[in-house]
Amino acid sequence: LMEAHLSRDKAIKSCIKETSAAVSQLCVERAKNGDDLSITKQLRKEQTKLKLMQSELNVEEVVNDQSLKVFKERCRIHYTPPK
Repeated sequence: LMEAHLSRDKAIKSCIKETSAAVSQLCVERAKNGDDLSITKQLRKEQTKLKLMQSELNVEEVVNDQSLKVFKERCRIHYTPPK
């Protein structure tokens, strides 16, 4: 379970990093060509994607906490929490 959480966390953070780079690049392009609507549209799309990924990371943190809580409550005799 911990491996799955870590794997998913790593994947989401990787996507956030890539999307942040794309947003930065589009901001530079928009600064050069401020009147180009296609760049502005693409920038908004990437910013929305970035916000969704960041909220997904928050959701993943809550799911992880709840999973550990359930294991601790129901399996406390056999389960030793990770350090």
